[in-house]
Amino acid sequence: MRLPRFSLRRLLTRVTTAVLAVQGLTLAALLLIDQRRKRLRAPARFPKVQPATIPVGDGDLTVFTYGQDLYDDMLQGIRAARRRIVLVTFIWKGDRTGRAFKKALIEAADRGVEVCLVYDEFANLVVPRPFFHFPPHVNVVRHPLVWGGLGMLNPRNLGRNHNKLMVVDSEQAWVGGYNIGSLYATDWRDTHVRLTGHVVADLEDAFIDHWNELPGRHPALPDVSTRSWHSPVRVVRNLPRRALYPIRGMYLEAIDRAYHHILLTHAYFIPDDDLIRALTAAAQRGVEVKLIVPGQSNHITADWLSRGFYSQLLAGGVRLFLYQGAMVHAKTATIDGTWSTIGTANLDRLSLAGNYELNVELTEPAVARKLEEVFAMDLTNCAELTLEEWVRRPMMVKFSETVLRPYRRFL
Repeated sequence: MRLPRFSLRRLLTRVTTAVLAVQGLTLAALLLIDQRRKRLRAPARFPKVQPATIPVGDGDLTVFTYGQDLYDDMLQGIRAARRRIVLVTFIWKGDRTGRAFKKALIEAADRGVEVCLVYDEFANLVVPRPFFHFPPHVNVVRHPLVWGGLGMLNPRNLGRNHNKLMVVDSEQAWVGGYNIGSLYATDWRDTHVRLTGHVVADLEDAFIDHWNELPGRHPALPDVSTRSWHSPVRVVRNLPRRALYPIRGMYLEAIDRAYHHILLTHAYFIPDDDLIRALTAAAQRGVEVKLIVPGQSNHITADWLSRGFYSQLLAGGVRLFLYQGAMVHAKTATIDGTWSTIGTANLDRLSLAGNYELNVELTEPAVARKLEEVFAMDLTNCAELTLEEWVRRPMMVKFSETVLRPYRRFL
């Protein structure tokens, strides 16, 4: 009897096909679970604090932790604008809140204010295109899916514009994690800040640099010429077109300096090996490391990819807290009562090595104290996850995490 010839290529093809099939089924099951979960989700409930203003350098900083408070403040800024408004947002929903912003911006342009707007095309694919039709005297530019021509072959041209920034009259700037939409106004826990002083020029310059690089016919904006070298607030921005990603380095340097405590709140926590090592090394040298992440986020796949790191973190001494009853979308950190950052960047590959991002970095103890107060408030709405509890999770959960492990490099 003749035996069939062994084919390594055929074996590899079958194994690859089987692995992809299992991964596909796992992802499909997660998406079905997520759809059912969203249908049955109860109204969001979470603790809130009133906006608080803190003197910083030659200006001040106001911390917002509730979306409606932030939107009311931003709309007030738009309605009081006299010269120019620049605004960039990742997501801009066409709902009641989104329409309120659109109306206020058009009214500002009607009274002679220069209005320049940027939104990310990919993030708003589900928003009806007519919503982004503005009168001709409002300057609107889409950050495209891919910058055209041969540029589409360059990975530097694939970065999404994940920034959320508004500057009014070169005097006030708002930056942080909030997109624009009614869901975020009441149902999400996020963090945003309003800033005044010299740092506003740096934030406006970040908008102008990107605006002037974007393809399409729109008026160029002049460079900001009143920036200062001396400020306790520094603007740190990722620029994919220039292959610059300093936010990751900012985090690693700050974690490496820590000697007492590290408090992190992040919506999507899918760190690379260096971040894992930095956090666990800090814990092992006696630093108290606490991390708040969503118990259930709006992206179930991101949740499961994040869980793949829990064993390393918990075994390394990091304390992990799962936010309950609402989506926590903040991207904040504070260390040793001195250093803090607030901004748009998540601790995942998309933010740290892919997207346009914008964070403010502060060495101001008063800001650190305020963020510590916010962190303490959020902890009252968290359940701590222990290593003993985590190792007892069902075998099927462990299997699913292993199956999805290869996707970490993409998120």
